[in-house]
Amino acid sequence: MFTSVLMIEKALTSADVEFVTTLHGDEQVSFHVLLQPRGDQADRLLRAIDDIALGELDEAAREGETPEGDAAQALAAQALDVSLTALRAAASSAEGRMVEDHPLDALKAIVEEVGADEVIVLTDPHYVEEFFHRDWASRARHKVGVPVLKLFSHSKA
Repeated sequence: MFTSVLMIEKALTSADVEFVTTLHGDEQVSFHVLLQPRGDQADRLLRAIDDIALGELDEAAREGETPEGDAAQALAAQALDVSLTALRAAASSAEGRMVEDHPLDALKAIVEEVGADEVIVLTDPHYVEEFFHRDWASRARHKVGVPVLKLFSHSKA
């Protein structure tokens, strides 16, 4: 069985689930999902700049309305539950946990703990962070010791 650690920032859509569960053809995949709720680590200014880069001015103006930190915990738990349920419904094994502090340290630990074959980082585009190679995938490539695949989510949440 192929073991993937899937790092996400919001609930998986049905298109996301289909995408990640078919990456390895007919081979069975076991997913270990890490979800990081929005918080201080996701700088509101950087998110607004990303929204502007995508031409989504309305989204940029609403960045302050998005729950962060403690207020985001319940939403994150629900997103994780929805994602795990969807992966299991697609005939995959799936476990998960939320990560609040030091997501890359948690990622490295889970890769070692489960003997992962790969890491999949599935997020919305983060152009500023990607340009400076400060996004999760770029940083993980130097830390986890297994291949890291970066994918973009199929919809905005």
